Amino acid sequence: MESLLVLVGLIVLAIPVAIVVLMVGQVRLRRRVEQLERHLLSLGEAVPEPRAEPPKPEARKPMEKPEKANPWVVSKGAPKEPSEEKPPAAVVFRADRLTTLTAWLRENWFYAVSALSLALAGIFLVQYGVENGLLPPSARVIAALLFGAALICAGEVIRRKFGDDEASSTAYLPSVFSGAGLVTLFGGILAARQLYDLIGPEFALMAMIFIALIGLVLGWFHGPLLAAIGLIGAFSAPFVVGGTSENPSWLFAYFFVIAVLGLGVDTVRRWAWISVLSLIGSYSACLLLVLSSPLTEAAYLVCVTALAVVAIAIPVRRIWPDHGGPMISSVIWRKKGGDWPEFPTRLAFGAVAASSAIVSVHWADSSGEFWLGVILLSGLTLGLMVWGQRAEALQDAVALPALGLIWFVLMHGWDNGTVLRQFAETYAETPEADYPWVITILTVLGAVVSITAAWRSMRAQSYAAVWAAAAAVFAPVLAIALEVSWMPSKVIGAYPWGLHAIALGVLMVVFAERFARVDGDNRMRPALATLSALSCLTFACVIVLSSAALTIALVVMIVVAAALDRKFTLPPMSWFIWAGVFTVTVRLVLDPGLDWASTAPVVEMTLVYAAATVGFLAGWLLVRPLDRPVATLLLESAAWATGGILLSLLLERWLQSFGEGNATNSHWGLGLLAIIWLLLAFAQIQRFELGGKLNYARYVLAAFFAGHGLLRLAQALSDANPLLNIVAPPVLGPPVLNTLAVAYLLPALVIGFSVWRIHASPLWLKRASYGLSGVLAAVWLGLMIRHIWQGASGMYEGNGVTQPELYTYTMALLVIGAVLFYQSLALRSDVMRKAGLAVIGLAVAKVFLIDIAGLGGLIRVFSLLALGLALAGLAWLNRWAALRHSPQDPEPLDQ
Repeated sequence: MESLLVLVGLIVLAIPVAIVVLMVGQVRLRRRVEQLERHLLSLGEAVPEPRAEPPKPEARKPMEKPEKANPWVVSKGAPKEPSEEKPPAAVVFRADRLTTLTAWLRENWFYAVSALSLALAGIFLVQYGVENGLLPPSARVIAALLFGAALICAGEVIRRKFGDDEASSTAYLPSVFSGAGLVTLFGGILAARQLYDLIGPEFALMAMIFIALIGLVLGWFHGPLLAAIGLIGAFSAPFVVGGTSENPSWLFAYFFVIAVLGLGVDTVRRWAWISVLSLIGSYSACLLLVLSSPLTEAAYLVCVTALAVVAIAIPVRRIWPDHGGPMISSVIWRKKGGDWPEFPTRLAFGAVAASSAIVSVHWADSSGEFWLGVILLSGLTLGLMVWGQRAEALQDAVALPALGLIWFVLMHGWDNGTVLRQFAETYAETPEADYPWVITILTVLGAVVSITAAWRSMRAQSYAAVWAAAAAVFAPVLAIALEVSWMPSKVIGAYPWGLHAIALGVLMVVFAERFARVDGDNRMRPALATLSALSCLTFACVIVLSSAALTIALVVMIVVAAALDRKFTLPPMSWFIWAGVFTVTVRLVLDPGLDWASTAPVVEMTLVYAAATVGFLAGWLLVRPLDRPVATLLLESAAWATGGILLSLLLERWLQSFGEGNATNSHWGLGLLAIIWLLLAFAQIQRFELGGKLNYARYVLAAFFAGHGLLRLAQALSDANPLLNIVAPPVLGPPVLNTLAVAYLLPALVIGFSVWRIHASPLWLKRASYGLSGVLAAVWLGLMIRHIWQGASGMYEGNGVTQPELYTYTMALLVIGAVLFYQSLALRSDVMRKAGLAVIGLAVAKVFLIDIAGLGGLIRVFSLLALGLALAGLAWLNRWAALRHSPQDPEPLDQ
């Protein structure tokens, strides 16, 4: 029975070999038949007489082959037609390449099946007889190794004797045999380690490195089919072999060796897609392994980081990488027909991006894994800056692990990681515990990265300012990330944590001094470092002091930015001013915002809003002489809005001291809230003239702020109106100078003044604003007259109207009409003259429809007398004005 099984096994192994032999014979036979047919056809054709032909210019010699383009470097030969922009030769995933691959597989799929059959035959040879024990484990492994070596030898014999190019009948067969042999050798070593534990992991790794070197040499002579078969089979072999191991971490080294093998083959032959296949296979195999064995996470992180390193070094064949050409980020502003980043640049950037993402999103279950992630991300960041200093095309890749490190720290703070719990519980049970150094270490690490970036800025031939910005930003941002997610001040105290921020500020001052010494008149880098130093000092104030100090410090930063621009002519400071104005406005309105301003001590609230107003005004005065339209308009509008908000808040707090109503249910409180929101809306309206895509955001903000303001005005006119609601908070103050003026007259003045001050306001907005302002002023006038005659207790309309009050309304209408007539003469406005006529008409209607029935005695006489005299005088004024204005003299429609 055993002999029969061995015979069956040999037959199974012989099947793929027989298939290949039959294929070779069939290809040879077909080729000989085609040659015979061509020979017969040539015998039956007449040979034409030779005739003279003009020589063709630059005719190619019969044996001359076209020059093979380098797929890794973008061609810079003859200029292309503008309409014929072609992708670089080393773009791997292109439609034409996928079409070619599909066509090749359709015509030559049997080669792939043959290679798969041979590889599986070698691997299953190792496992054969496990149940029956036909061969000892060592014999099975040796048989697999011999079978793999035989396949490689067969492939080499075919390649040397019959060739391996497209024109030969044995095309692809050497690659099929040699690739299957490599996979079989890898499978034999894996089985020796995984299945039978015949060798240790060290010897297994050395053996696989030796096999990889054999594959490297073979790949240099064979085509890409061998490399593809070897890579796919090698990555698949551990999962096909199976087996169990308490610690399969050494397999990451195996996958790493295979990746080096593929990159090493491709760095000579430069097929490009073999390098991509090597990295994709490595990352995928490592992921499958760590998913099946979660205890190998540490080795997994080290392996993927090492893959990024070899992806940088091997394709350019340099110990110190020197990637040239454009960067990946240059694709964003690349012009049509411009150069693409070269293939080694794209490959390295992709590997760095993948490794940085894997390590940064990995959740560390222990303190050791956390520090491993920190070391790997910071090491990759520093390595790209120091080791890759000659690789100009990889400068933007440094941002990937750097941002990953910040995210890694943030994530483990937000999700209460192991290290954070240990840090937070340092003094929980033992007040005398040693000082926890985790925050200090991370801060120092951020400082080291910033120092390295500053060093790169000093040596950079290009993008020196970008490196200086990175140096100025990274350490403070990492410290802010610690503050946001770890909250160190709750553990080590506010002052020790504040000293960390001050130390970073001192470091930025050193940067500013170093940059200023070498830059001369170019002050961009010193300005960046100075701003960072101010930010660090501001951060220290935030830690030690209250929230109000943060707002004041941000205002100081805006003023300093404006002063630096004024002193050293630095136009980019406008962007810092824009960001500062936005941040301060958010803090004044939203966080801590108006709610804080309503309850905070008056002195502290006044200090914050006054400092913001004065700071905006100082910044405006500093940048006004410069050509800075954006910064000038932002600071001017912010100063107006903040100053108005401050006065409104002070008036609100003063009125609240009387204890009669508040900002949410009183007419005066709602009027002040309306003023605040309308001032913010007019600040956005003033910025409309800046234009650009940000105007859409300004439209939305202006509508949002104006909607809030109009809602508060509507509440003040209805629910909180003492004339309409008997339970509304009473009117405070003496006649005329009371809360009615705060609720209705003051918003009218703010609206009218704001729309008059902003010259660029749309015409429809001006007319609507002036109309609303007039309505509010009229409401105030009517309520003020009623308050004079009725007092605060008689404001409700149910109390009726006295005769003097009714007479006063008439006189007020007549006075308003007269004023409008006078203004129409002074301004030569026909529109205002017509408005005066409308007011007079209203007064006439009131007298005849209301006053005659409601008044009595001498008051009725005086009312009719005043109306008659006023109408006579106004009739004369109207006639005189109509004759004075000539029809040929056009009048302005809008004033």
